Amino acid sequence: MSQQEDQLKKVISHAKEYGFIFPSSEIYDGLSATYDYGQNGAALKRNIKDYWWKAMVQLNENIVGIDAAIFMHPTTWKASGHMDAFNDPMIDNKDSKKRYRADVLVEDYAAKIEGKIEKEVAKAEKRFGADFDKEMYLKTNPRVVRYQEEIDAALTRLNTSLTNNDLADVKQLIEDLGIADPVSGSKNWTEVRQFNLMFGTKLGSTADNATDLYLRPETAQGIFVNFLNVQRSGRMKIPFGIAQIGKAFRNEIVARQFIFRMREFEQMEMQYFVAPGTEMEFYEQWKEQRMKWHLNLGLGEDNYRFHDHEKLAHYANAAADIEFKFPFGFKELEGIHSRTDFDLSQHQEHSGKKLQYFDAERQERYVPYVVETSIGLDRMFLAVFSNALKEEQLEDGSERTVLKLPPALAPNKAAILPLVKKDGLPALAQKIIDDLKFDFDVEYDEKDSIGKRYRRHDAIGTPFCITVDHDSLDDDSITIRERDTMEQRRVKISEIKGIMEKEVSMTALLKKL
Repeated sequence: MSQQEDQLKKVISHAKEYGFIFPSSEIYDGLSATYDYGQNGAALKRNIKDYWWKAMVQLNENIVGIDAAIFMHPTTWKASGHMDAFNDPMIDNKDSKKRYRADVLVEDYAAKIEGKIEKEVAKAEKRFGADFDKEMYLKTNPRVVRYQEEIDAALTRLNTSLTNNDLADVKQLIEDLGIADPVSGSKNWTEVRQFNLMFGTKLGSTADNATDLYLRPETAQGIFVNFLNVQRSGRMKIPFGIAQIGKAFRNEIVARQFIFRMREFEQMEMQYFVAPGTEMEFYEQWKEQRMKWHLNLGLGEDNYRFHDHEKLAHYANAAADIEFKFPFGFKELEGIHSRTDFDLSQHQEHSGKKLQYFDAERQERYVPYVVETSIGLDRMFLAVFSNALKEEQLEDGSERTVLKLPPALAPNKAAILPLVKKDGLPALAQKIIDDLKFDFDVEYDEKDSIGKRYRRHDAIGTPFCITVDHDSLDDDSITIRERDTMEQRRVKISEIKGIMEKEVSMTALLKKL
């Protein structure tokens, strides 16, 4: 088992054991690529949403939020291009009978070569020490340059073939690269076919008069069809944004890598409406803003990178991904797209309703251009969770597993622990909880020894453990233990709230933006 596979296995196991994520319908042996968020997972997910919503909507006077229906009129998907163009290239292996996304096979091949480059860099860093110039090494080392050329050639050819809908060449590329089925090692492939990703359903009381509907494959269209409603009712002036968090559904050919690619998932999207000709300026601004939002969590600058799209979607004139280093390598976490006026123009054409804005400054009416920021909530959860999971060797030789979540996102901000279950300590602990619970998620815990309780709360990412002991009854003080450093200090009960507001509150995190 590779180091990456081992790390992902640990993430999946820890998520289940500590109430973050369970396989869906597990008592019935589960359902492929669907997951349920447990008690701690639901809380972490809610906090991530909260961080996004407050940063996007609450802190921006010209961005508002909506919550559109999952079911939409079927013509919506004709106008958006999803009926005709929402496909992934599918390929089967004749020997293993396994099905794959053809483009992902090529991307995984490129990622393996990227892994070789990283190994070469690591060896060179060790050899040259402080004198090592990584940028120069990547440009001049013959082996690394050859690897990079191989990656570029494969991905450029893939993009060209997909853009031209040349599926025969996609298959030829897989054969030319010698890509084998990861399960069986077989290179006996079928032709590549297109596969539409939308889930169909019916609306109506009888089969005869039922209307064909689709579960939405993205949340963006709910924003576009409400553009005029929001603009007029909110008296919004361009530039302005509409944000939304909601479920979307895609019938993925191969859903894999835990919650990274699922058939039912949640998106956090914001569509920013701008005057034609200004879109590139706002595109660059939102790239910068979104990266700042991510880096503010402290997950490490080296774990992020921008990837500019070579192959643009039919509606875009610029697109970039913010990629994150997941346990299985760098993959897309968030997309920033300049969508031009494609969406509103299409809906205007298919609905026969004018979706235009009168710009008083320009003294003209136009269909606005759109800059989109779109992030997968489940992917964001996986990024935060996998990055936070650490195994540490302690000074006394023992080990601990700790989930170093950004404190404001942690499911519980503090655990209140009476040293023993008697002598009035539980009552005082409860009094502290009653004082904190209106502002913070806090938990009472009296089961097991104090050491075991510390370890349990380390494992679920609780930033503070607050221990009430016999002295607390006399001096109104408690011992507060910090998760990451394990340092303990004695503070007055009256000081707890101030410490938590400074160290673990969402407000403190947002103020750093």
